[in-house]
Amino acid sequence: MKRFGVGLIATGWVSGEYIKAFQRNPHCQVIAICSRDLERARAKAAEHHLKDCAAFTDLGDMLSIQGLDIVTICTPHDQHAEQGIACARAGKHLIVEKPVALTLPSLRALDQAIRAAGVKSVTSFVLRWNPMFRNVRAMLEQKLIGDLYYAEVDYMHGIGPWYGSWKWLTSKETGGSSLLMAGCHAVDGLRWFVQDEAIEVSAYSNRSKTNPLQYEYDPNIVTIIRFAGGAIGKVVSLVECRMPYVFNVQLFGDKGTIRNNQIFTTEWPGQTGWATIPSILPDSGDVTHHPFQAEVDHFVDCILTGAESHASVADTVKTHEICLAADLSAAQSRPVRLPLA
Repeated sequence: MKRFGVGLIATGWVSGEYIKAFQRNPHCQVIAICSRDLERARAKAAEHHLKDCAAFTDLGDMLSIQGLDIVTICTPHDQHAEQGIACARAGKHLIVEKPVALTLPSLRALDQAIRAAGVKSVTSFVLRWNPMFRNVRAMLEQKLIGDLYYAEVDYMHGIGPWYGSWKWLTSKETGGSSLLMAGCHAVDGLRWFVQDEAIEVSAYSNRSKTNPLQYEYDPNIVTIIRFAGGAIGKVVSLVECRMPYVFNVQLFGDKGTIRNNQIFTTEWPGQTGWATIPSILPDSGDVTHHPFQAEVDHFVDCILTGAESHASVADTVKTHEICLAADLSAAQSRPVRLPLA
């Protein structure tokens, strides 16, 4: 049976979930962890009872070891592109936490490096493997609500000093923006459901007047997206809200409507109200709630079969372009055409 050696960069909350997922996959063994703090890397390995797992503080040193096939990047956002380029050039398959880049040049450079190396990649838009997301995609593919003409996907998550990554998430240099650091999940969900090319973006952003939390960027943004086939999409990203976590999905077609795990369709004769499909919803910001196992298993299968992932960096470049275009639109008070020049 084929076995892949796995290395992880960073030792935080998310990396722990990846370690668990790799441990459960019979084709994988975690053999290396890289961190700025050598003791933290060793502690992470010990926490998960990893045998023969080497600890590193230098990425180049980790990439040079024998048997390393896959690298997962879980560092702060501003490091993803540079580290991803180094891993691709070393011939390693890549899982990159979102966002994969904070600027258009770094996004393009990462995409080109992966293409040139011929390695497989997945962007960790992990909700693509959420059971409710998968059910919604199945209903859309069956045309149960016909052709989409309007879609809403909203991310509302109050993030404050109690959040582990608070200090660097609120920085424009390392966190990026409301969309790049968080709301990109909603943008990607919108793309995943509409299945069409976005051609224009308009956005408005603000911050509350009385909220004491300090962001270097507007923490609230509303984005309107026009698609080539005529559909219109809306994404709200609020990260200073005072409320429990909410991830809304509302999809309107010419034969019905989907609201999260509910559907009303004219394709089912006699339906008089919403039909509810019991499912795991994307209703928590806790990373332990997210389907990392399904993501990892999918990625390993792509490597084994030579298939390209639906969530490859090449695909999710389009998600990132929408986020970058929205930030530009909000800053300059004008619509922005896609793709970005």
